[in-house]
Amino acid sequence: MFTGIVTAIGTIAAAEQRGDLRLRIAAPLDPARIDIGASIACSGVCLTVVERGGSAGDAWFEVDCSHETVSRTVAGMWEAGARLNIEPSLRLGDELGGHIVTGHVDSVGEVVKVARDGDSWHVAIRARAEMSPFIAEKGSITVNGVSLTVNDVRDRPDGTCDFLLNIIPHTAAVTTLGDLAKGDMVNLEIDVLARYLKRMQSLAGLR
Repeated sequence: MFTGIVTAIGTIAAAEQRGDLRLRIAAPLDPARIDIGASIACSGVCLTVVERGGSAGDAWFEVDCSHETVSRTVAGMWEAGARLNIEPSLRLGDELGGHIVTGHVDSVGEVVKVARDGDSWHVAIRARAEMSPFIAEKGSITVNGVSLTVNDVRDRPDGTCDFLLNIIPHTAAVTTLGDLAKGDMVNLEIDVLARYLKRMQSLAGLR
């Protein structure tokens, strides 16, 4: 489990296609606190650590990305040099500062607008039709691993929707969201509560 509160920005130092895609990710973490077999969210994707090393503040860890993972996430995000939002999994007693995040990407969205508003940025993201029922004003959503609040939702005739986010300067500075531009694709994970409510609603309609 994660909270969507990013603790570091990592960089893919190497990507090697084996049976799966093996990635080495460099990040300003302490390798002593990275366990083999532990889960780390990389731009919203829960991956398992298979190797790690380096020194405190200059660590690296390796993960395997399956074809399933690659196919469901933003195209090109797993290439050498790409920057990733990093969040280690929750430990007992950690503060739940964002919202409950599983690290399972539901869909990919497209940035359709980026506009400055004071010191913050307004970002509009277009979600696919199958995602629209799960996105609500003032609800939570995870974008590239970052827990955010939906400010507004505008439904479109084709079933898709545009939802508006406010990115404050701190979030822009400590995550990759500060680099977003119109036309960029992002990983989306809906609020886990919305997922279960939708499932309950669909079952109720069969009775």
